[in-house]
Amino acid sequence: MPFLVHRRHTMRRRWILVATVLFAMTGLARAATPDAAEQVRRLGRGINILGYDPLWDSPAEARFQPLDYARIRAGGFQTVRVNLQAFSHMNAANQLDPRWLSTLDGVVRQAEAAGLMVILDEHDFIPCAKDAALCRTRLLAFWTQIAPRYRNAPDSVLFEILNEPNDQEKPAVWNSLLADALALIRRSNPTRTVIIGPAYSNTIGALGQLVLPDADRNIIVTVHYYEPLAFTHQGASWTTPSLEGKTGVTWGTPAERAAIGHDLDRVADWARLHDRPILIGEFGAFDKGDMASRAAWTSTVARAAEARGFAWCYWQFDSNFLAFDVARGDWVAPIHDALVPR
Repeated sequence: MPFLVHRRHTMRRRWILVATVLFAMTGLARAATPDAAEQVRRLGRGINILGYDPLWDSPAEARFQPLDYARIRAGGFQTVRVNLQAFSHMNAANQLDPRWLSTLDGVVRQAEAAGLMVILDEHDFIPCAKDAALCRTRLLAFWTQIAPRYRNAPDSVLFEILNEPNDQEKPAVWNSLLADALALIRRSNPTRTVIIGPAYSNTIGALGQLVLPDADRNIIVTVHYYEPLAFTHQGASWTTPSLEGKTGVTWGTPAERAAIGHDLDRVADWARLHDRPILIGEFGAFDKGDMASRAAWTSTVARAAEARGFAWCYWQFDSNFLAFDVARGDWVAPIHDALVPR
C-alpha cells in the first residue's frame, strides 16, 4: 500500500477510535445523569426536616442532631426534604448570612454521608403569600446564591423552587416567577433535577393551572395532600377558618379510604397526560387527632402514592405531626410503622 494511502487509513482508524471513545464517554455521562422519573424512584420514601428547628439561629440549641440522619436512613427512608426559611437570614441587600450558609453546607454534607437524597426546599411561603414583589426579589436572590453554590453537588441533591405558593402568588404570577427562577437555576445547573408545584398551596386541584417549560424534562412536579382538612388539621389554630378546639374527628370508613385513591388517581391522570413524575412533598395528620385514625390515614396515603409510582415526604420528623419523638430519642411507632411497614 502506498505510504500516503496507508497514512490516511491509519489516521482514519485513529479518528474512528477517538470518535468511538468520545461517543461512549458522552453516553456514560448521559447515563450518569438520571432523568426525573428515575429521580422519583430514587427519592422513594422521605421525610421533612429542620423547618422550625433552632439549628438555623442557635446551633447549640438544635433539636435535630447529626446522628438523626443515620436514624432516618436506618428507619427506612431514602430522602430528607430540608425546609429552608432563608428570607429571614438575608441582609438588606438580600445576601445570605455566611453562617447560615455554613450551617446549610453541613446539613447537605451530613445527609449525603448518611446515604440520603436531599431536597433543598425554599419554604418562605408565608412572606411570599403576603407580598409578591418582595417574594420575587428575594426568591431570585436566594437561587442566585444557592444554585451556583451547589452546582457541583451530586445529582442526589435536588432544588425545590418554592413551597406552597399561595394568596398573592396566584397562578399567573407564580408561573411567571417559576419560569424566571428555573432559567436562573439552569445557568449553573443545566442538569439538576428541580421540583415545582402549582399555586394554591400545591393543591391537586391547581395542577391544571401549572405552566412548565415543555422542553425542560428534568422537572418533578409536587403536590401536597392533607384531605380531609377537618381530620388532618383538627385542633390547628393556623387554618382558615381556624380548627382550634375542633377535635374528636376520626377517619377510616371505606368511603374515606376510597376518596384518597380517587384524589391520587386525578394526580396520576395529570402526570400521564403531561409526562411528568410526581412527588407528594407533604402529607400528614396533626397530633391532636386520635392515633389509630392518624396511623390508618398515613398508611393509606403512603401506599396509594407508592401504588401510583409517586415518591413522598411525610410532614414531618419532629414538632407537631411528628414521626420521631426527640425527647425519647425514638420513632413514634404507629406513625413510623404506617410509613415504613415492617
